Amino acid sequence: MRAADARPRPGPGISRRGLLRGAGAVGLAVAAAGTAAATTGCSRVDLNDEPDGGTLLHRLRERGSVRIGFANEAPYSFLDKDAELTGEAAEVADAVFDRLGVRRIEPVPSDFGALIPGLRAGLFDIVGAGMSITPTRCAQVLFTDPEFDAAEAFLVPKGNPRRLATMADVAANSNVRLGVLLGAVEADVAERSGVPGARITRFADQPSAFDGMIGGRVDAVALTSISLNWGLRQRAHADLEVTAPYRPVVDGRPITAAAGAFAVTPDQTDFVAAFNRELHTLRDSGELLRMQRPFGFTEADVPAPELTAQRVCAT
Repeated sequence: MRAADARPRPGPGISRRGLLRGAGAVGLAVAAAGTAAATTGCSRVDLNDEPDGGTLLHRLRERGSVRIGFANEAPYSFLDKDAELTGEAAEVADAVFDRLGVRRIEPVPSDFGALIPGLRAGLFDIVGAGMSITPTRCAQVLFTDPEFDAAEAFLVPKGNPRRLATMADVAANSNVRLGVLLGAVEADVAERSGVPGARITRFADQPSAFDGMIGGRVDAVALTSISLNWGLRQRAHADLEVTAPYRPVVDGRPITAAAGAFAVTPDQTDFVAAFNRELHTLRDSGELLRMQRPFGFTEADVPAPELTAQRVCAT
């Protein structure tokens, strides 16, 4: 977060251990919400839909704070060495909510797979985890326009002995075992590209995927080039490299696989419109990229104005 800003921080009582306890609480609460939904036959968001575009922004301004669900995944939203929330999405949220008149951010840690259920159960107000927009997710939440549009890459042994450049290369080589992150879009891209499920290993998080590479469990890991380059900088001793960025092509058509955005419940259209106005201002002024650069983002990752959430949801 911006050190020069007088904006209140999440609070002096937040510790790394406390946040981890919070993550467990999120998991339990999501499970409880799921049980309640099963008994009632509908989810909490269905019971509490707000008409006329929703009142989320009004409620956040009255409260003076916003609860942001995050998955502790660098370089998007994660805890630094002082247990403070940082990362690309955290910085963007800080700037946008400051412009929207919401002065305090309350980080709520969660497993990545529990973010959407947690949002729908009311455990936080918004997901801010660099979550990729996908048609499946669009059916469950309402996305803001993308804050980034990342290219894909592979983590491979130095020298790239399998000569992997795109997912089509993985599909064509029956000896390549591919690693992806649980719940990440790369698994879908791999399967749509013809990579058999038997050759795909799903890892819980980025560190375990790197360990899987080092331990020889997989021959490559698919993720955004941003995430892989960030992770490799933390393991400079590893005999690994990141391939050149590429844009996936499925059925002969380029697809937008990693356009990351914030998410709210589907009834909050007024909030998304207000958020998008401020996000577009940051993008068009160059301020968005300035905030993203320290986390490994480049001009190539800034979304084009025509790349909207609605367009990505329709692909």
